[in-house]
Formats: sequence, structure tokens, C-alpha cells
Amino acid sequence: MTSPSPETTRLSEAPRGRRTVLGWIALVVAFAVFGTGIALVGAREWSERPALDPEGAGADGARAIARLLEEHGGIAVTIATSLDEALAAAGPDTTLAVGSTAPLDDAAVEDLVAAAGDAVLLAPTSRDLRILFSGAGFAGHGDGTAVDPACDLDAAARAGGVAPGEAYTRGGADIACYPVGDGFGLLRTETADGAVTAVDAGALLANAHLAEHGHAALGLGVLGGHGDVVWYLPGLDDAAGTAPATIGELTPGWVTPAIVLAVLAVVAAGVWRGRRFGPLVAEDLPVTVRASETLEGRARLYARAADPRHAAARLREGACARIAGRLGLPRTAAPVEVADAAAARLGAGRDAVREIVLTEPADDAAFSAFGERLRDLEAAVDAAVRTERKRP
Repeated sequence: MTSPSPETTRLSEAPRGRRTVLGWIALVVAFAVFGTGIALVGAREWSERPALDPEGAGADGARAIARLLEEHGGIAVTIATSLDEALAAAGPDTTLAVGSTAPLDDAAVEDLVAAAGDAVLLAPTSRDLRILFSGAGFAGHGDGTAVDPACDLDAAARAGGVAPGEAYTRGGADIACYPVGDGFGLLRTETADGAVTAVDAGALLANAHLAEHGHAALGLGVLGGHGDVVWYLPGLDDAAGTAPATIGELTPGWVTPAIVLAVLAVVAAGVWRGRRFGPLVAEDLPVTVRASETLEGRARLYARAADPRHAAARLREGACARIAGRLGLPRTAAPVEVADAAAARLGAGRDAVREIVLTEPADDAAFSAFGERLRDLEAAVDAAVRTERKRP
């Protein structure tokens, strides 16, 4: 008995080593993909924060003004995530900052304003302007240039010029500041416990615009003039008649990444431990196929197609190529040239030979006759060529 040589042992261990390396590479790739997916999920959650969210760091977020209120104004900012939380947190000594009230009904809007000392509408709707400012409405949009307050509001006077966004008609507002065309960039109406202010915060207090002109000072004056701030952005869950949560909404956020990780782990395990086939090996099979089988099979296809003209064209093409080769013509010579050369070699009439070669059979009987006549012509040319070769 002979023991395997060291070289043979190394060769047998090489595939196993490559398989192990590939397995670890697959696992690393799987974890990298999983980590990327988690990062993308987190990025998506960050990017999906609504506009004027006090925790939103994007261009349309309001984190900057919220931090400014807390750090420089000493004002606590409480975030309410539902209508009930907003009503519970608001009080006579608080300022309620409200985003778009589109999901709420009229009664909910009036309840919010009544619950707080001051209420600031950050994105007033036409309904808000109508019911809270006695018929006010929209009156265009600012052009991005700063305008002076032109009113008696202390917060506006301290802030100086700002660049308003949406402009509103005055309606029944007690104070109207920052004139823009036929409207104003800020409306204020006094209430029993405080005041209601309407301002386009997206153009003034969003992160992207807070550092411009006197926007920051106006934000501090309007939001920080009546105690702590309750910040509330109404959502679809606060709308009347909201449908119950779906299974997808109730599913925890970690379920999808866990499923993806499990699938990647299965794939990695399959790549690592799965059976691999060797390279393909070409092997000559001991099978003999008669050349006539191809001819007969093609003939059956032509017969089944019932297209004698196409079959005749193939016969003519093959016969003309063979006759041209025997007569010294190119194999690609036209059928007319082949017919004329064959007629000259045989001493036959040119028209008769052309008729044999160029006939287009219309049915199976004509096709059979065409094939026989073409075969006879080819045999006659072969005989003529052989006879000439035998002459001394």
C-alpha cells in the first residue's frame, strides 16, 4: 500500500480551503448588506419627519427654533403626538404651536385654541383663517425680500424686518404685520386668555430660514411670550373616522430586517456548505448518425409546411452551387448564369435549360417533377464534364 504524496494531499485540501474562504466572504457580505439596510431604514425614518417637526434636523424641520427656545429663552418645549396629548398639555400659561390643522375638524381646532393661553398657527389653512380671524383668507406670497413689521406688535418690533412666505387678508384680526401686496405676513387676534397668531412658519422658522433677517427673534417673541411651549403637529390618526391600524402598521420595525438577515444567512450557508459540481467535461459519444437522417427530417418539415416554392428554392440553390462548381463558376453564381453555362456545355437550348432551373412549382406534383428534372440536368452536366476529362 502506498501513502498519498504531500502534493496530492495539498491538492485535495485546496477546494476545502477555498470553500471556507468563500463562506467567510459570503457572511461578511451578508452582514454588510444587513448593516446597510438598517442604516437606510434609519435614514428613511429621519427623512420622513413631517415639516416643522421640532426634532427634525432637515431643511424643513424646526429643531433650531426649538433648541433656541430651550437654551436661550429658558422655555421648555413639550411635543404632543396626538390631539388628546395636546389638549392635556395645553393650559392658560402655555403657548400651543400647531402645525397644519387639515386632519382636524372645526370643533377640534376651536378646542385647541381655547385650551391654551396663546396659540400660534404655524401653517394656517383657509378654514383656520376663516373661523379664527373672522373671514380672513390667503392673499398671495412674499417675494423673498425683507419687509418691516409696520404694526404695534412688540415681538415684531423687536425682530425688525423678515421675509414672509404666505400672505393673508386681514379679516377681523386685531393686529396685522409685515404687509405684502394686498395681505400681511402675520395676523394676531386677542382672546380672553391670550392671543391667536397666524404665520407661515415654513418660510420663517424652518431650519433653512431661521438665520435670515429677524426670523429667529420673531420666533422667540411669538412662541416664547406666554410660558412654556406645547408643539403639536396634527396627523391622520387625529382625523375623525380614522380607519384602524393595518397589520403592516402594527408589525414592529425590526421584523423586516430580521427576515432579510435570515434569508441572507440561508444563502450564505448554501454558498459556504453547498455541494459544488466540477467543470464540464466534453466527451465524444459513440453514436453514428446517418447523413440521410438530416435530409429526410428536413424533407418532412418542408412537406408538413406545404410550401413547394420554398422547398424548390432550396433544391435550386444546392443544385446550382454544385453545377457551378463543376463548370468553373463561383458557387454564388446566379441561377440564370448557371443555366446558360450548363446549356452551353451540353449543347442544349438555353430557354429549355432555364425553364428547368427557374421553374416555380405550384403544388406537390409539380415540385416532384421539378426535382427529377433538376436531378437529370445535374447528372447530364456531370457526365459531360467527365467525358471531357477523359479525352486525350
